[in-house]
Amino acid sequence: MLELKNVSKYYYNKGMVSSGFTKVSLKFNIGEFVAITGESGSGKSTLLNVISGLDSYEEGEMYIFGSETSHYTEKDYEIYRKKYIGNIFQNFNLINSYTVYQNVELILLLNGTKKKDAKAKTLEILKKVDLYKYKNKKVSRLSGGQKQRVAIARALASDTPIILADEPTGNLDKKSSESVLRLLHEISHDKLVIIVTHNYDQVEEYVTRKITMHDGRVLEDKKIKDYDDNIEIKERNYANIRPLSKMLLGFRNAFNIPVKFFLISFVYLFIVFALFFAYAAFAEGSDDSSDSNLNNYFSSLDNKRIIIKKNDRSAFSKEDYENILKIDNIDSIVKNDLLLDEFISLNNDNYYLYGNVRNVDEVTKVDLGSLPTQNNEIVVTMNENEVDYQKDIIGKKVSLDDLFNYTTNKKYELLITGIIITDGWAYNIYVSDKVQEDIGNNINKINTSLKYKFYDIEGTSNLYNVTGEIIGSSRVSSGKVIIPDDWSYVCPKSKCKGKAFKVNTKNIFFNESKSFEVSNTYTKKNFSSLTGYNFDNYNGAIFINDKDYNNLFNKGYYQSSVIIKNEKNVRDTISSLEKLNLKVLYIPDVSFPFSETFTRVINIIRVIVISILIIVLFFISYFIIRLILKSRNIYYSTIRILGASSKTTKDLLNIELLVVSHISYLIFIAFILLVKFKYIKNEIIYDLSSYVNYSTYLLMYIILLVMTFLIAYRYARKIFKDSAMNSYREEV
Repeated sequence: MLELKNVSKYYYNKGMVSSGFTKVSLKFNIGEFVAITGESGSGKSTLLNVISGLDSYEEGEMYIFGSETSHYTEKDYEIYRKKYIGNIFQNFNLINSYTVYQNVELILLLNGTKKKDAKAKTLEILKKVDLYKYKNKKVSRLSGGQKQRVAIARALASDTPIILADEPTGNLDKKSSESVLRLLHEISHDKLVIIVTHNYDQVEEYVTRKITMHDGRVLEDKKIKDYDDNIEIKERNYANIRPLSKMLLGFRNAFNIPVKFFLISFVYLFIVFALFFAYAAFAEGSDDSSDSNLNNYFSSLDNKRIIIKKNDRSAFSKEDYENILKIDNIDSIVKNDLLLDEFISLNNDNYYLYGNVRNVDEVTKVDLGSLPTQNNEIVVTMNENEVDYQKDIIGKKVSLDDLFNYTTNKKYELLITGIIITDGWAYNIYVSDKVQEDIGNNINKINTSLKYKFYDIEGTSNLYNVTGEIIGSSRVSSGKVIIPDDWSYVCPKSKCKGKAFKVNTKNIFFNESKSFEVSNTYTKKNFSSLTGYNFDNYNGAIFINDKDYNNLFNKGYYQSSVIIKNEKNVRDTISSLEKLNLKVLYIPDVSFPFSETFTRVINIIRVIVISILIIVLFFISYFIIRLILKSRNIYYSTIRILGASSKTTKDLLNIELLVVSHISYLIFIAFILLVKFKYIKNEIIYDLSSYVNYSTYLLMYIILLVMTFLIAYRYARKIFKDSAMNSYREEV
């Protein structure tokens, strides 16, 4: 039934040719139990791989039931393995995430057996190999002997006329080895069983024939005992996997490794949320700009705002502000102009608010709560859609730590006393003069560069890195500085007291230098007493007097904004301001409206950006999923070895990824609905979801679907580019 005539196998690697075996001629029949033996490297395993169709051959001819195989393609070999070959491996090649039952059932489903029929057949085979009581146990928890019995059961399930076993007892103890060999001997009564072994004595009592190989050639082909050669030989009919079975395996693969499922789900959630945020952000921007202006430098584009600076670039004085307020059309002055273009955030354990800082004097009434009476009390604006689930914020303290945590050692808390309800989405936070000044001072710090020099040590004070940061402390005398003792090495005779420490302060308004005198150096022992700070948190910092520290930044206001009453009289107002020797910048003069043409351009840009985002997301997701699925390469290579076609294997991969992507998308939709119906409080998602319509959600679903198919296609193309055996070798 199986015959080799002068068959040779060669390997090619980097221009070098090596021989697996040469000019082998053998003939095998049903009923034989053949042992192929020989030392390592003799070619016995290579011969078994060629017989099994896992490897091709270069010379000679191999016949199966009289038909030539030298012309076989990879697809032909898939059919060959399905019809004729049942493989048993030394390393078992079982699906560790499957149960014993599922491993045996797998081969039946791949061969087109109905699910119902597969169950009866599987249980029958498990009883035959004495594994019935382990049917629901994961194979990863079995002993070596039990795993090999599962491999034999799987080979029996394939019901092929040829069973090939490569060192089937190589990893087993003596008792398990004897059990496995007896089972193989029983199988050989109506099949051809060929085993490769390095321990012939172990199998001698069972075999009918011994083949010894040496240096790639058959050294001996010896008949050991007779066998029943009157067995009727029938070619096995085969069928392709049924669609329902394919769906079953795809679903099983999606969930059988929980860690893999959660990781891939996370990747798909990342994709869909990225698309959601990108589209919603563009839609929000288009909506906000439909009746507004555009400017790259100012976030507050109020048509009543005029920015002013003095022509001599000096700071504004109290008298300057008094003269400005005398102009009829001036409603108010925002002394620290940076406040209008900076958003600040307020938060506590339950709430998060953000907005522009405005003066509480602008507020005459509130919709909920009461007006502030103390410096630390504030009023906030809130959209009417948010009030229902955020109104209990009244009376609660919120923190400005995100702005102050790097510039002060104190927690900065404010108390919300009232809410102003609006129908728009422009947020304001109304604070007292004192709080406005404190916030302005800290914004000045963030926008000012501090550089210092002490002998050979130079550096820049970074508010986000303690090491080398200049910090204010009330325990340091005015005009003095305390430095790390580690710096003593630069001082003459390591004595730094009395030495000059120079600081340069620079921003867009001023550039000044100041010298401080070193009053002391700190170590861990004296750190707290000298500075008032915790050593573990502030080691490496430089300390000066807190008033000196504030004076580095807060040298008055060099740029302010005036808010006018009536836009119609703006030109007269500008003229009056210029007469006060002020440089004037009117916001609409440096902005331009979103015309219909410009809107089209923005939409084109949006499509381009989202398209680029989709491409970037695809490649990021592909590489991450490929890494996650790398552990599955052996699974897909194994089922190909068992007879699954490349198409079947690709379909299983598609189904697996589609199941996970659909579940991820449903989780995303459920989350959005919970936010929209206020079961989950998330202000940002709630706001953005109002800009996304049903057609956009459908488009996102289609994009996710297409990306899933493309990811599966690229991954499949990589792992299926080689033969089943080559793919398997790469993974083990």
